[in-house]
Amino acid sequence: MIRRLGGERAHRVVRSRPDLPRTVATPVTAVVVGGGIAGVTAALLLAERGVRVTLLERAAQLGGRLAAWPSTLPDGTRHMVEHGFHGFFRQYYNWRNVLRRIDPTLSFLQPAGRYPIISQEWPEESFAGLPKTPPANLLALLARSPSMRLRELRGLDGTAALPLLSYDRDETYRNFDDVSAKDFLDSLGMPPRARAMLFDVFAHSFFNHQEDMSAAEMLMQFHFYFLRNPEGLDFDAPTQDYETAIWTPLARQFEALGGEIRTGATVESVEPGWTVTLDDGERLTADHVVLAADPGAARTIAAASPGLAGHAPELAAQLAAIETTAPYAVSRLWTDRDCRPERAVFSSVSREATLDSVTLYHRIERGAGQWARRIGGSVIELHAYAAPTGLEAAELTKRMWTELGGLWPETVDMTILHVEERVGQDAPAFNVGSDAGRPGVVTDADGLYLAGDWVRMPFPSALMERAAASAILAVNAILERYGVGPNQVWSVAPRGLLARGR
Repeated sequence: MIRRLGGERAHRVVRSRPDLPRTVATPVTAVVVGGGIAGVTAALLLAERGVRVTLLERAAQLGGRLAAWPSTLPDGTRHMVEHGFHGFFRQYYNWRNVLRRIDPTLSFLQPAGRYPIISQEWPEESFAGLPKTPPANLLALLARSPSMRLRELRGLDGTAALPLLSYDRDETYRNFDDVSAKDFLDSLGMPPRARAMLFDVFAHSFFNHQEDMSAAEMLMQFHFYFLRNPEGLDFDAPTQDYETAIWTPLARQFEALGGEIRTGATVESVEPGWTVTLDDGERLTADHVVLAADPGAARTIAAASPGLAGHAPELAAQLAAIETTAPYAVSRLWTDRDCRPERAVFSSVSREATLDSVTLYHRIERGAGQWARRIGGSVIELHAYAAPTGLEAAELTKRMWTELGGLWPETVDMTILHVEERVGQDAPAFNVGSDAGRPGVVTDADGLYLAGDWVRMPFPSALMERAAASAILAVNAILERYGVGPNQVWSVAPRGLLARGR
């Protein structure tokens, strides 16, 4: 019964069409703006189908929020640093299929192991070891979690909780997009400990404050990551830095197909025709444009493209309304001593003012591990997903390090040998009421497509997977115009266990 009810198999959203041609029969050109997951995915998959593609990225390297770049420590050693740790969850079907083009067995990924939720107020909890099949995973969590004791759940509003199990794209967003995630969680009557250790931590992991975030978006993410995920809650992490493991091999494969990559190329405007103008005045023309920049950059480009507003007023208005969320902070610290051996590679943090997660890079990444073993130290990354505004990176590092000392006492007496710290503000906001006006992949601008983790999607997806899946949908829309077969697209089950009409 559980197997049938859970529907634990991956869901095929788009089927391949072997009866259709694989490549375009006539010359087709495309410009892809943005070199993160969405942009590189779109560029590579178009190039595979015979489209001549130019990929533009304003930064010095590919990757977007998954980028990596070199830094030299005081001892002269060279290390790669990144925008923050990312979990490669196993239901990231589309992103993993892209990565299999460079590593068919995904050998560069290894299990991250348990990932506990830690707090100064309560003993740690973990999602590790739960059954993979819904709803058995939820029942097991209820049974074993010290935050979910039966006597403490008497105040839980079962009716209010039903939307967690009945996700439906149309109904959920119709009923809950105008409700904040905080108000929805408040309505559940959840015991404070369970709320803090499980639900608040989960909701905060998407770079949005609960007070501002759409409850519908949060419900979709619960559905995607836990309530209908057939792969379980385990995730993997690269054993090498992102540049070495992902971007260099993907770039080589794209260029081998005839694609052109231009980093340090800032796009000024995109005008119907299609003409892409760079900030130095250079103009590129193409049959199609995939705008795969981060949400803030996409909004800026649209605002500087007056012809776009006349050609596609709906899209122009939608892009003008797109917002980024609160800043996130990432601090990587090289220390003279290691953490206690029982500490997990990745830990979520509950009830701290700034710190949201801790990653021990030297326990999963080769380069960091070699350095740490040589000196007996550690490489620790601290991450604030939705940091206080108006603070410099150094102040945020100081606050997070102090908070870590209250959680892991052994860090208090460590000597920090080097720090790499940064604040970013390019993560998408999913504000209350924003879904109806959020643009999708296909727009009213004929020949212009959108891709990224901020784009409205017709099926459940989030973060890296949303970026990759939206890019594949954009590629398929272009291929369809030339009678070429689509790429397959996968998702978790599109609807909840208790959704009406299942």
